[in-house]
Amino acid sequence: MQDENTNSNETNDQTSSEETAQNIKDFGMSGVSNPRGNIHCLTVAGQVEGHMLLPSQNKSTKYEHVIPLLVSIEQDERVDGLLVVLNTVGGDVEAGLAIAEMIASMQKPAVSLVLGGGHSIGVPLAVSAKRSFIVPSASMTIHPIRMNGTVIGVPQTYEYFNKMQERVVNFVVKNSHIPKKTFTEMMMKTGEIANDVGCIILGDEAVNLGLIDEVGGLSQALECLYAMIEEAKKDKEEST
Repeated sequence: MQDENTNSNETNDQTSSEETAQNIKDFGMSGVSNPRGNIHCLTVAGQVEGHMLLPSQNKSTKYEHVIPLLVSIEQDERVDGLLVVLNTVGGDVEAGLAIAEMIASMQKPAVSLVLGGGHSIGVPLAVSAKRSFIVPSASMTIHPIRMNGTVIGVPQTYEYFNKMQERVVNFVVKNSHIPKKTFTEMMMKTGEIANDVGCIILGDEAVNLGLIDEVGGLSQALECLYAMIEEAKKDKEEST
């Protein structure tokens, strides 16, 4: 009987490991369990894919995968916190903003970490967590909204662009400590990006501007998340 239980446990562990490996391969996500808390790691890499499919050779994060995943993380009692790891060039504005709004509205502890780049719509994604980190070598590009395809030269098109941009600006300002005037000026800055408007900032500068909370890497982000999980558990115990 003991041998059968041992074999059963080994089979379950093997199945769990295989599922984790497959999730990392397919969706860039994994779960980590230890006595301090169970963390789900979500990676936003490459380009955020929206309503239009990207070419097969592009690295992409698909919003139709991420949004249901965030719902399950929020509802799953086995998950204590979320770590969002970012290395993205940006992508679809509405899809990226939808993911950012989902993360910002979660009650569970969430920490973001910018590695490599958090460009374009990656900026709202970086500030959406309750606490944000960036490594010193990472960079973030801030620029106005751009659109591909046919653009009709009428006042309504300008109003649409303006409203879309205002949504992004308001979200970033609400979820970070950067003043709206400063962020808007950086978005409209000229002379820094060839053939474009905007600017590129590095890790230390992003923190000094109030866009990101702290400079730090994986260990600092995890330590912050575990502390938030512990605080959340204490609050839950006190309320009951």
